[in-house]
Amino acid sequence: MAKSPPAPPVVTESFESAMSELESIVQGMEGGKLTLEQSLAAYQRGADLLRFCQETLAAAEQKVQVLEAGVLKDLPRSGASSAN
Repeated sequence: MAKSPPAPPVVTESFESAMSELESIVQGMEGGKLTLEQSLAAYQRGADLLRFCQETLAAAEQKVQVLEAGVLKDLPRSGASSAN
């Protein structure tokens, strides 16, 4: 039996479109109307989309941490400065 070629990289416009496609894949698979071949292809695409989403979220989290570094400081307690 010949090996399948590796899956192409996830091509998507955005995180939101990847999530939407992933939800659609899950619904299709839960419907139980896919053939085995279609199920395997859907599973692979879903795994690729999931990886893309996780990487996108990790990158966003890292950016937030960089932005927060040195920017977020403790706020003065309310009432402490208005005691006059």
